[in-house]
Amino acid sequence: MTTQPRDAPQFYLTAPSPCPYLPGREERKVFTHLVGRRAGELNDALTLGGFRRSQTIAYRPACDGCRACVSVRVPVADFVPSRNMRRVLDRNADLVGEMRGNLPTTEQYSLFRHYLDERHGDGGMADMTVLDYAMMVEDSHVETRLVEYRLRGPDTAIHGKGTGPLVATALTDVLADGLSMVYSFYDPEERSRSLGTYLILDHLQRAAEMGLPYVYLGYWVEGSRKMDYKARFLPQERLLPDGWVRVD
Repeated sequence: MTTQPRDAPQFYLTAPSPCPYLPGREERKVFTHLVGRRAGELNDALTLGGFRRSQTIAYRPACDGCRACVSVRVPVADFVPSRNMRRVLDRNADLVGEMRGNLPTTEQYSLFRHYLDERHGDGGMADMTVLDYAMMVEDSHVETRLVEYRLRGPDTAIHGKGTGPLVATALTDVLADGLSMVYSFYDPEERSRSLGTYLILDHLQRAAEMGLPYVYLGYWVEGSRKMDYKARFLPQERLLPDGWVRVD
């Protein structure tokens, strides 16, 4: 009888469901559980193979006849912000991010709820309760952090923390070779700040300071307006059938 070690991952395939990115198509995913003492090591390996993490699940698209979802990562050492991105950095110079443990708060959930209601009211996360949010943040067997962004205060230079209400939050995994941005949300009223772009730029700087070579952005889908912004971060590497390929 063939047996497998307890820590060996088991992979499963979901049933078809409507694609959230390309109208008229269906998606399927292959997934496995990220639990146990080797969860972090497994997450590192699977991320290299194009998987993403959601709580204790690692998944990647496995759609029949479609390869539209492409994993994207940005090489930190080679990245040079565009003129527009430098403007975004200037507009947000009054913000400071604090990297903390993955502990949910009511303030985070309030901002998360406001973000969903304004930006993704018809999305798959629209009905998430405070308990659902807590599970999204806490339910992780890998090294996971929250970065909270607030306005700079008079004592920021001393303790590295901002002051005032929460402006943005990023849920981020720390991998052996980079930072993986799991989910980000921000104040939808602060449109002029381009906070979605700013959070990625800030993570690129953080990865450089931590000596990590990549920032993983998840999936880019050509033809999906939701994903267009990821293509602006150049150079980048995309996971194609022959491996990671640089795009300048």
